Amino acid sequence: MKFPQIMGLASILAMSSTMAFAWSISGKVQSAGSGRALAGVTINSFNYAGVATTTAEDGTFSINTDSDALFGVASARMSANIHGGVFSLDGVNAHQLKISAINALGKVTFQRSFYEINGSVSIDLAKAAGHSANFVRVTADGSSQTYIVKGKNALLKEGDPLPSLMFALDGYKNVSYTMSAEVETDVVIKMERGTNTTSSATVAQSSNDVVKSSSSVEAPTSSEEAKSSASQDPITVDCSGKTAKHVDKQQMYVTVDGKKRTFIMHIPDTYKGDKPVPLVVDYHPIGGSGEGQYSGTTYRSQTDPEGVITLYPDGTAKGGGGMMGNMPGWNVGPCCSNDDDVKFSREMIKAVKEIACIDPQRIYATGFSMGGGMSNHVACFMSDVYAAVAPAGMDLNKTNSAQCNPDRPISVINFRGTNDGTCRYEGGDSGFNDGLNFLGAKGTFEFWKEKNGCTGSATKNASGCDEYSNCRDGVKVVLCTKQGGGHEQGDGKIGWPFLKQFTLPASFVK
Repeated sequence: MKFPQIMGLASILAMSSTMAFAWSISGKVQSAGSGRALAGVTINSFNYAGVATTTAEDGTFSINTDSDALFGVASARMSANIHGGVFSLDGVNAHQLKISAINALGKVTFQRSFYEINGSVSIDLAKAAGHSANFVRVTADGSSQTYIVKGKNALLKEGDPLPSLMFALDGYKNVSYTMSAEVETDVVIKMERGTNTTSSATVAQSSNDVVKSSSSVEAPTSSEEAKSSASQDPITVDCSGKTAKHVDKQQMYVTVDGKKRTFIMHIPDTYKGDKPVPLVVDYHPIGGSGEGQYSGTTYRSQTDPEGVITLYPDGTAKGGGGMMGNMPGWNVGPCCSNDDDVKFSREMIKAVKEIACIDPQRIYATGFSMGGGMSNHVACFMSDVYAAVAPAGMDLNKTNSAQCNPDRPISVINFRGTNDGTCRYEGGDSGFNDGLNFLGAKGTFEFWKEKNGCTGSATKNASGCDEYSNCRDGVKVVLCTKQGGGHEQGDGKIGWPFLKQFTLPASFVK
């Protein structure tokens, strides 16, 4: 069977898998105090639609998604696996098959084509590509699927994040749990008595116990200075009382307008907590998740060595039925959520600042696809929080650009591909019946030029990108165009050095 062609926003804008991967989890829910089994606990998934169950009388639960029906996608018999570094495809039926090994920088390190295949194909990646196979892309008769290589014996389809589950029971605090493997058994979830509150963040630790942060330290404010001034002395940040420590992926939540909003916090081992560090918020594509963006971003490899804390928030679905309504996205105009994502972003950042030593003058936003649209959006409505933004794969649309009124000039670097078939480089209607009508890459570039009061003509900077550098308050507006490039993540090697050169004026720090 050939790869199915799944047309629409889910398969294109989110760059997600055209084939769902199967996952299963089973275990028991018990009271953290007495250890007794808890029956009737409702279990739902943050990032997979249609997942819902309750615990039995003995507190046990089991969820098994062994078909693609979860995504409303036709099942594909072809399967992929890796064992001992040997990548195998079974159930292949294709006229032309191409397998490519790709390293962390996106460079193809090995490629082989096969013709008239009906059966199985295997390639020893360890021999063919050495240690440079971070991804494997399979193209069968024009349709492609990318797999993330998770060691010599594990694969994960790109765009298919592992499930995040929420456990809820009246009289107990909710618990969120994110799977670390596609199959988990004997999982023990402990729930504490109490009710959920709307303040601070609640974190599900690796032990599955819930720990609530009670620290609340406001960042110091500067003396009264003109908000238009970009060159102000840095404020002093007190790191005492901050409890956050190194953690690869910490599931957290804040409550916004009565709804639990979730995100991942990543604290690299280079963070010591003895000095304030930058914070980067990285927004995912529509249909994606914080987990998926954590895996796909190009920024973490650049920011981790510097002790930068990064956040990967989860968007929400708009609802109303149809493929569009069931996909998590961001409220960037007429699409694709009904929730206040600007307010969510503010609350998320506030919660993290309570427990980690964050430099409030060095908070940045980036994102891909609709996440790029969201990072353009927050430049309009959160310039009092974000020092600079780096969107990729999506421009401003006519609705949010018409409402855009930043509190101050803000530096923006956009990454775009001339052959982007999802968010066309030239702009215009999205073609997905979602109400989005884009300014285009150059239109967005010129929009930010005008908003930031830039003068003169654009020049090429050291990275080969178009740049307006003569702008108010020392900000810059940049467009990095990749000739022949498609719908792609931004380049962290360019984006991070750009972002970190800018700081938020001290008069805006709350």
